[in-house]
Amino acid sequence: MQENIQNNSNSNSPQFNPTQSGGASGAINERYTQLSETSCCLSCGGAINHAKPQLGEICVDLGSGRGNDVIRLAEEVGEEGYVYGIDISEGMIAKAKANLGKFEVENAEILKAELENLPLQNDSVNLVISNCTINHASNKQAVWNEIFRILKPEGRFIVSDIYATSPIADEYRNDPVAIAECWAGAVTKEEYLTALETAGFKNLLVYEESAPYAKGQAEVASWTIEGRK
Repeated sequence: MQENIQNNSNSNSPQFNPTQSGGASGAINERYTQLSETSCCLSCGGAINHAKPQLGEICVDLGSGRGNDVIRLAEEVGEEGYVYGIDISEGMIAKAKANLGKFEVENAEILKAELENLPLQNDSVNLVISNCTINHASNKQAVWNEIFRILKPEGRFIVSDIYATSPIADEYRNDPVAIAECWAGAVTKEEYLTALETAGFKNLLVYEESAPYAKGQAEVASWTIEGRK
């Protein structure tokens, strides 16, 4: 275990009270725990396909699900590297840990945490990836601030996610079940880019961007974007 990496975030990091989004967190936990035992595809994109992890790098997968990308990252960074999977779904965490054991992955671990308060030290990570997870977060600016905080200088994120073509109606945006279904938590593209810039990211690069499509009671688009600290 990388003792110098895993730790509680310092007093300068945003503090997140899980009770503020307990409804959404509970709905997400329930939905993804059920999905953990199915063959359902959980990702809206392939962030890892653009990540290009290097030997010895420290990597994080936000919303790590069954741990498939964690295992792939662990193989690519080698014995000198390390990978952390972050999730809040008890079922997914259990499945991911079982998969790490099954494939005898020793340079990775799965942590339970809210995205708004990551249990990692400042300037400790080379690469953060995520697939269709950040849209679930109630405080997306806090999430991006946390990603910026844990990344080393020149560290990078590659994230696949969705954005809404117009603001989500309050009746859905505040509905825990709709948020868990991976559409009602989406913000507009302008809001998304503003959060990245406010956090401090630079050199933003869009790898993929879909045409708008209907999802739930919204119209959204999927994209994969990179940024550097």
